[in-house]
Amino acid sequence: MSGEISSIAYDALKTAVEHTYGKIKEGKKLSTEDIFLLYLGTIVEELKGARTEIARLEQKIDEVNKTLSQRIDEANKRIDQVNIRIGETTKMLLQKVDETNKRIGEINNVLSQRIDSTNKRIDETNQRMVEMSQKMLEIFQELNKRIDDTNRRIDEITKTLVLKIDETNKRIDAVYQLMLEIRQLLTSQRQ
Repeated sequence: MSGEISSIAYDALKTAVEHTYGKIKEGKKLSTEDIFLLYLGTIVEELKGARTEIARLEQKIDEVNKTLSQRIDEANKRIDQVNIRIGETTKMLLQKVDETNKRIGEINNVLSQRIDSTNKRIDETNQRMVEMSQKMLEIFQELNKRIDDTNRRIDEITKTLVLKIDETNKRIDAVYQLMLEIRQLLTSQRQ
């Protein structure tokens, strides 16, 4: 609803500004309201450009967020796959340990060899788990770094927008000052 009101107000302002330009072309004297309408029309055009830039930046931020979400999802899928493999490896190891316990009485030497083999597999699995944990930590650190970079860019964009708003406010002040001077000039000419 506010968009409709803004559109109606913008159209009304545009019509009023066009009417004022018509007065200028005809060489008619402008009233204070006419000058104010010209000033307001200038401000609205500048704000329209700023809104377009803000919308573009918001879209860019959304795209970055979408990319980050996809990368996080991919990392989570990989972690899930690794967890499944670890679970399967753990089940397999537990079965072998049970079989080994049943044979203890029959073959001590074979049991020692299989235990050594199993221990090596467990060590390798533990080593892989440590490596995976390190990789996961690196991935999370990289994601945090990217998030920090994105936040830094957002801060820079915010600073730029604040500077642009400050410049616009300075222009508004300058135009307002000019309007006051014109008004004083018109007032002094009427007297």
